[in-house]
Amino acid sequence: MQHRYHLTRLSANMKLGGIPASTSSRSTCPDRCSLKKNGCYGDAGPMSIHWDAVSSGRRGTDFDTHCEQVRRLPISQLWRAWQVGDFPGNAKLMDQEKVRKLVKANKGRKAFSFTHYNPREVENAALVKYANSEGFTINLSAETLEEADEFVELGVGPVVVLLPADQTENLTTPAGNHVIVCPASLGNTTCALCAICAVPTRKSVVGFPGHGSGKKKVEKVFWAKALQPA
Repeated sequence: MQHRYHLTRLSANMKLGGIPASTSSRSTCPDRCSLKKNGCYGDAGPMSIHWDAVSSGRRGTDFDTHCEQVRRLPISQLWRAWQVGDFPGNAKLMDQEKVRKLVKANKGRKAFSFTHYNPREVENAALVKYANSEGFTINLSAETLEEADEFVELGVGPVVVLLPADQTENLTTPAGNHVIVCPASLGNTTCALCAICAVPTRKSVVGFPGHGSGKKKVEKVFWAKALQPA
């Protein structure tokens, strides 16, 4: 499958605070993501138009060219990988060769990203752990507090979790892990100033309340999965 990639050198996303941000085509999204075609924030507004253009090939480049663009970013530059989309792969397993190549291109820079690739798969877990050890922060995306606890226990990288839209206070998971509600989601700062998601050794889970037109679907996913029998 020929995925496509786009790098914006100066993002207009106010939450990001002007840092560079990349987009990968819709074809990169793993099947594990419950918001795939079901309330993802990338499916609405200007982001959807941009994502469609990248996915169709009207914008963006191939992977090798994308890596070269990353390599040209200034040393120590903070940037967001995959503001929508995910890592190259086959919807179940991340592409080992390509992810390692991107991590190498990022050397000396500060990438942070989020992935719905399943860390229960040994290959994915090993690759996430490698990337985080090399300074390319990959946050594991959990959909419930219970799943966040499971991912923390894996010990391969920092963890983020979906939250209901009205959750504005920090909280604790069932296993006692501290959850910090994303400060940028609350309008208190920007990713450029906060950068908590770019810390690969972070112990706290970062929570993202549902927002925008898909927030009700986010809440439905959160509560439906939380109420599933063990």
